[in-house]
Amino acid sequence: MTTNLLTPKQTAETLGVTIGTLAVWRCTGRYPLPFVKIGRRVMYKFSDIEAYINAHVFQNTLHEVSL
Repeated sequence: MTTNLLTPKQTAETLGVTIGTLAVWRCTGRYPLPFVKIGRRVMYKFSDIEAYINAHVFQNTLHEVSL
């Protein structure tokens, strides 16, 4: 099984947010971005990041785009 795991830094760069923002999202559950805990280390699956991005595609502020 091959899983592409990204660090919080890589994930933050991909999403255009700060590492601190990702930490807030993890703690508050504000956005449904799954993460993996390996000991104290936090990682993100690339496929989950892609799914998160695809779930937040809009044509305008009123309508989501179904992919």
